[in-house]
Amino acid sequence: MDFFLGLSSQSVAIGAMGLCYVLLFSEKLNRAVITVMLGAVLAMLGVVSQKEALAAIDFNTLSLLAGMMIIINVAERSGMFQYVAIWGAKKVRANPLGILMVLGAVTAVFSAFLDNVTTVLLIVPVSLQITQKLEVNPYPYLLMNIFASNIGGTATLIGDPPNILIGSALGLSFTDFLFHLAPVVLVIMLCLALMFAYFWGDSLKASLANRALVMNINEKDAISDFSLLYKALFVLFFVIGMFGVAEHIGLENGFIALLGAAVMLLLYTFHLPHKEGDDKVEDILNKVDWTTIFFFAGLFVIVGALETSGVLHKVGFFLAKTANGSIQKSVFLILSVSAVFSAVVDNIPFVATMIPTLKAMEESLGGREAM
Repeated sequence: MDFFLGLSSQSVAIGAMGLCYVLLFSEKLNRAVITVMLGAVLAMLGVVSQKEALAAIDFNTLSLLAGMMIIINVAERSGMFQYVAIWGAKKVRANPLGILMVLGAVTAVFSAFLDNVTTVLLIVPVSLQITQKLEVNPYPYLLMNIFASNIGGTATLIGDPPNILIGSALGLSFTDFLFHLAPVVLVIMLCLALMFAYFWGDSLKASLANRALVMNINEKDAISDFSLLYKALFVLFFVIGMFGVAEHIGLENGFIALLGAAVMLLLYTFHLPHKEGDDKVEDILNKVDWTTIFFFAGLFVIVGALETSGVLHKVGFFLAKTANGSIQKSVFLILSVSAVFSAVVDNIPFVATMIPTLKAMEESLGGREAM
């Protein structure tokens, strides 16, 4: 059926996704504007109906993202993350190489529960403060922050947006991710630590006087609000615990995240006068990355158009045929394609596109277990 200028629905959907990648790569427009506009155009042209467009939006993923953003935005105001980083540096007696390893471990653990950008923004100032006092080259520490944040984010369902997409699409639980990926992350982090020790271990030296400057930092000064710290820890442990049992009690992860966000906002503001409490809630909500939320919403519609028009089914069939039904070949093929494409395009639209594509391969690969 022709939809636009004699083109088929599949051609229009492919063109929209191609244009999406080009515009995202060019960074000329806001990414939320790109996906929402293209999604709306696809619906207006009839490539995907309005009902199908709304059904394509994964509200569980959006709820999980928004809820965790609110929780983390409140929690970081307590200073808990900076406290842990400084405390860890002092536990290794301000040894430069030891601090490098500790900051890597702290960054990886934080990234398992926070988004990578937030983690780096929290840890980098502490890293620079410590390296300045030690008078050592800060670059190994900054590189460790970057590598560890990306690696650590792989370990859990909430560590990275692609994880959230995959978990929601396949119904994987928080414990599923932790059980299968945490051991892999530990091995990779060990390899990273050995590599950094090999390349920079001999050059990271500091005088006793400079190490004493680090030891004299009072980590408690990083805590801006002890009451908020205890409240934030309570909510974080509550939410993570609920994630662990979500599949047994029939709750979606997105609902749990929003519930945790509501509890966090209540504990943060219930003791304040009405106007002050309102202002703080509005401030927190303003700091939610709404660009990412709407970017995802529009992206879901574009991918939904590719799926509805049959494009992704054809791609999945081609990949399955190329792998000749072999799970091993399929895994290698998917790994290779993912590595190449993620090096040049945003990994979020790539993952969002690949999920329904791989679902189309499910039957030829042996069903649900292979997925």
